[in-house]
Amino acid sequence: MLRRRAPEEDSAVLIDMAPGMEKGDSYGSTANTSQPDGHQAATCRVGNPAKPQIADFVLVWEEDLRLGQQQDSATQDKRDTHRAWRETFLDNLRVAGLHVDQHHVQDEDSAVHYILLSAPWAVLCYYAEDLRLKLPLQELPNQACNWSASLLQWLGIPNVLLEDVPDVPPECYSCQFKVSKLSRFLRSDDQDTFFTCTNRHQILFEILAKTLYGHEKKGLFGIDQLLSQGVFKAAFPLHEGPFTTPPEGPWAPGLNQRQVLFQYWARWRKWHRYQPLDHVRRYFGEKVALYFAWLGFYTGWLLPAAVVGTLVFLVGCFMVFSDTPTQELCSSADSFQMCPLCLNCPFWLLSSACALVQAGRLFDHGGTVFFSVFMALWAVLLLEYWKRKSATLAYRWGCFDYEDIEERPRPQFAASAPTTALNPITGEEEPYFPKRSRMRRVLAGSVLVLMMVAVVVMCLVSIILYRAIMAILVSRSNNTLLAAWASRIASLTGSVVNLVFILVLSKIYVALAHILTRWEMHRTQTRFEDAFTLKVFIFQFVNFYSSPIYIGFFKGRFVGYPGSYHTLFGVRNEECAAGGCLIELAQELLVIMVGKQIINNVQEILVPSPSPVPTWKRGGGKPASAAASQTPWEADYELLPCEGLFDEYLEMVLQFGFVTIFVAACPLAPLFALLNNWVEIRLDARKFVCERRRPVAERAQDVGIWFPILAGITHLAVISNALLLAFSSDSCRGTYYRWTRAGDLRGFVNFFLQKTQDPHTESHISCRYRAFREDDGHYSGTYWNLLAIRLAFVIVFEHVVFSIGRILDLLVPDIPESVQIKVKREYYLAKQALAENEALLGTNGAKDDQPSASEECLGPQP
Repeated sequence: MLRRRAPEEDSAVLIDMAPGMEKGDSYGSTANTSQPDGHQAATCRVGNPAKPQIADFVLVWEEDLRLGQQQDSATQDKRDTHRAWRETFLDNLRVAGLHVDQHHVQDEDSAVHYILLSAPWAVLCYYAEDLRLKLPLQELPNQACNWSASLLQWLGIPNVLLEDVPDVPPECYSCQFKVSKLSRFLRSDDQDTFFTCTNRHQILFEILAKTLYGHEKKGLFGIDQLLSQGVFKAAFPLHEGPFTTPPEGPWAPGLNQRQVLFQYWARWRKWHRYQPLDHVRRYFGEKVALYFAWLGFYTGWLLPAAVVGTLVFLVGCFMVFSDTPTQELCSSADSFQMCPLCLNCPFWLLSSACALVQAGRLFDHGGTVFFSVFMALWAVLLLEYWKRKSATLAYRWGCFDYEDIEERPRPQFAASAPTTALNPITGEEEPYFPKRSRMRRVLAGSVLVLMMVAVVVMCLVSIILYRAIMAILVSRSNNTLLAAWASRIASLTGSVVNLVFILVLSKIYVALAHILTRWEMHRTQTRFEDAFTLKVFIFQFVNFYSSPIYIGFFKGRFVGYPGSYHTLFGVRNEECAAGGCLIELAQELLVIMVGKQIINNVQEILVPSPSPVPTWKRGGGKPASAAASQTPWEADYELLPCEGLFDEYLEMVLQFGFVTIFVAACPLAPLFALLNNWVEIRLDARKFVCERRRPVAERAQDVGIWFPILAGITHLAVISNALLLAFSSDSCRGTYYRWTRAGDLRGFVNFFLQKTQDPHTESHISCRYRAFREDDGHYSGTYWNLLAIRLAFVIVFEHVVFSIGRILDLLVPDIPESVQIKVKREYYLAKQALAENEALLGTNGAKDDQPSASEECLGPQP
């Protein structure tokens, strides 16, 4: 138990820690308990006592003064309960040693109350050690570098992407903070700047997350519960002033960190500059900085993919006018009369689908095979080099072994766990939830995931039926051209309907996944987020990719033949249009991927998320003089709440899937992704700097479970593109014809059209349909030969790509050698510094009458 320093020793007052906060039990909740000696909870000075106390965290609650006496008893009881919880919570924060300062803004109808929280020096020291924060030991020259900058410098080419950003954060060797070793850390003599803003925010949030406002066993603890119950309206750390620069201009010495980020990162005119990731990490924490590092890295790698994909598409444009089968089809006139598309539909001419076939040839030609191999190897190299980049950033930002050793149990888990157990790594007693009980809950959650996947499959079946029925209705038109385009019209409208289903189901399932993951009782925040991410991604994968998978691998495979057509619920199965299913897949990808990106960007730019602050209270509705006189906490409260990074990561990972899994169908996908991401980087940057409240800085070692998901998508992409090239493209069929029939592909159209008589007409008119069958409907020898070639192609393709990827994996180490040396050097310096300090204390402690660094921080021990 920490005690208050005697008045004759120091005028500063220390904090009283509640039971459960001693070193032996660092995971207990902050409780409101009376002290046996009658001491009141007090505060400790931070730096110069003459300086005003700066708020680290803000709590907000609103009071509606219009209710008066008109409310019923239930409403009054609820307000009284909330008031009691709020007062108990604030009292417990004072017991924990926090400064609590209250302000309010009132008008005729309502009042907004602001509670400003700050942590004194003693609390910061205590929790910094308890949270195992890593603080700097020794400053190093900043060694941040970019591979493209190094390459351009080596080639002697001016780098237009490079820009000097002021106030660069220093690079340091660091280690876990120890109060007894305070003097060994950098800037330990300056209590005002020793702990950064993000350090203070992390400490305040830890206290807020564990503080009780009622009975602990009933789960009445933590700021998250109070926010969900409506006791408080918001809880957030303060931004460091406005983001706009003063009228004098952007002078580096006068800019705060937020203004630096706005001037050199969040402005649209900076779209061609490198991101100042060290500045982002210092202001928002490692987790946010790693997201923007991944987004910038992925966008940079999209540039070569977009260039190659565009060249492949241009090659297709030239081949349209020189491709022999396409020219034969377009000039066939009435040579190929096709069988009706439905029972009462008319015959149609294959030449009427000339435009569709030409459009399909843009994406389906010899260059498609090369581009598929290129993109498969591109994805493998992207992930290998990202592992190196991630390891470098994790080391430079002091999070290299965070998730393995340093991460603590979630406050919600700590308070709700029924028992404790010994942590085999740290040797400390920690909250524990039985694995068997958690597995039962995880299995129950898996059932819910399967149910939602079944809903998606039902929606897919309904869209398939819609397309089949729409194609039949359009085919019955008397317009020959419209009848020939029936399948394409049905496919396009079906894609739009599918996009609407996708967006609606996504909103519903994300809310369910949040509730389910909280119920599963995951120990750490990383495991909690990983479990939530995996649930949502499995659902979103089926949600977004089910329709493209159906078009690419199943559509047109189970049609049957005239006189023996297969049906689904009485409706004839869909056929691929005259241009093939690959062009339909490209259309589906463009509608879903580009459509989703446009909707998201327009929503973020023009229709931002609704703010919890009423419109009449927002700064935009106030006169300029009133807005300028706002306090910082009022201005920040009017910003939109920060909603985390999950949606941003999910959008990019789904885009990565479209770019890699189905790239054989649409070589322009990397180009559209690149254009979107150039906008996305500055849009997200502006959102974090200008439009959102400042998030609590969170530490992270990497992008978490998103990397294994990306690796799984990469492996799936290899198999998917092999199957698309073999079964949906004309590559294998054209190669077989060259080998066995004609090297110039003359007569290729007649080769894949089977002739038959339509049994549904009285005159039994002869017509054509796409298949390799005998007159009796059985598959011909050509079909089986082609099937063997296609399967062989799939096996060779995936073996070659996987083998090359494996070799690249072995040649490119996951952690750069320079980083490995620095990690070992940091461990050595930390061990040497702390051991040297203990030796000095052992030899000089008895002779030195001056108080040690730990005594200055925490005072005399009991």
